[in-house]
This record gives sequence, C-alpha cells and structure tokens, in this order.
Amino acid sequence: MSRVAYVNGQYVPHSQACVHIEDRGYQFADGVYEVCEIWNGNIVDERRHLDRLERSLRELSMDAPMGRAALCMIMREVIRRNLVRNGLVYLQVTRGVAKRDHYFPPRDTPPALVITARSTDPRAADKAAEAGCAVITVPENRWERVDIKSIGLLPNVLAKQKAKEQGAKEAWFVDAQGNVTEGGSTNAWIVTKDGTLVTRPAESGILRGITRQVVIELAAREGISFEERPFTVEEAKSAREAFITAASTIVMPVVRIDEAVVANGHPGAISRALREKFHEVSELEAL
Repeated sequence: MSRVAYVNGQYVPHSQACVHIEDRGYQFADGVYEVCEIWNGNIVDERRHLDRLERSLRELSMDAPMGRAALCMIMREVIRRNLVRNGLVYLQVTRGVAKRDHYFPPRDTPPALVITARSTDPRAADKAAEAGCAVITVPENRWERVDIKSIGLLPNVLAKQKAKEQGAKEAWFVDAQGNVTEGGSTNAWIVTKDGTLVTRPAESGILRGITRQVVIELAAREGISFEERPFTVEEAKSAREAFITAASTIVMPVVRIDEAVVANGHPGAISRALREKFHEVSELEAL
C-alpha cells in the first residue's frame, strides 16, 4: 500500500504530495513543526505536543490552521490511512502561500498544513538502544530562539551530517562556556557518579522537549535524584552514564562522546530503566 499525506485540505498519495513554490516554509523556513510517537496504536503525549505547537505559533505570530479537535481528527486519519501502529506522525504549519516578501503576508493568508505518518520498527530501535550510540560535539552556532520548534534547521542538519560522517548518531552543540546545550534533534543528559540525573535547564538555549519532561516525571516517580543545570563536555565524558531523548528515540543511551568512551562503553542501568518504563508515565491517546 502506498503512503498517504495530508496537504492543505486534501489526502493525497505521498509520492504526489507537493506545496506551492511560494509557500513561506519553502522560501523562508517560516514555519513550525511537531513529531509525535505512535506506540502500540496510541499517540504518545499528543496533548503536550499540541500545546507546544500552539506556543511555537504564538511566538512567531502565526495563526493555527484549524482548531485542535479538527487537527487531532486529521492526524488520526493520516495514521489510519498509512496503517501505522508503531511509528511517527509529523505536522508542519507554515505562514502560507504569498508573494515572496520578507514582510508578513496579509492577515487573511491561510496557514499551510502538512501531516504525514510512517511506520518504524520498535524491535530495531530496542536493539540499537541495547548497543547504545555515539555522539560528537560541535560549536553552538544556532539562533537564540531554539525554544521555538521552527523548521529552520540548517545548523542542525550540518551538525548531524558531520556526526554521521564520523560514525555517530548525534551531535551535541557546545556553548561558549564549554557547556553542552542539546543535540541536533535531541535533548542531552548525563548521570553523575553518585547517580544524579542531570540535564540543562530549558528556560533558554534548548528546546523544552516533551520526552525530556516525561523523563523528569518518571525520574521523580522512581526516586532518582535529578538536577537541572548546565554540564560540560568533560563532565559528560567522565559521567557514569549519558543518553539522549526525543519522540523519535525515546531514551537512547550514549556510550561514546567524541573519542571518549562513557564509563564501560555499555548502556547504564538508569538509562535502560528509563527507556523501559517511559510509556508508563507518558500520556497515551488511542487512535
């Protein structure tokens, strides 16, 4: 069965889906997006993701394409048409189609909406987590408003490509003070020698990850000590454990940072437990 996409009011074959050449997302990266995990026939943390989508739209003075109930209905229809039980659903909203001009288009310009869904193999993901992944470090070179989930991701693309070329899964951005901010598409974590979970505060400099927040709540439930504070690359390299989080990876252990092996080079007990129990705390909405 061929895949199906939703594009501006129509369900179309994925291979034929297209947007106008003057869509502002295409010409200016003037748009935002969200990605939700689909797990065992449930949308994971849908409410939180749509809350963040609405915040991103507000921060960019962009109108929502429709009400939340209608958006949820279309998401489910795209997932249903693609027969996805485990996978990801992607939503992208741009400021719409208008004559190319840096100024905002007229207020009556309708926002553009694209939704796609695809299946993933949870067994392959679990196998990857059993081995753990490598990350590299790169200088922070992104704009200051990374708290907005914007589609303007060129620095992230370049960083992740550099990681791939070096045999790593992710690149961690490092600020001028030598502190890790976040990954190209993930939040960054360490576990200190005394078993304390550490991740950078989300007030500025990183995206407030939905998976990140669920992990914080899970740590509280499990009685794991937790601190929100910056940590350096050197502290990460000497940590007891390290891992990354995102809707597309859940909790993924990190076993190498640049050329340094983390601890014994194998996923640690805390990151493994957080991954195993993640869906016990996340919000699950049946399709």
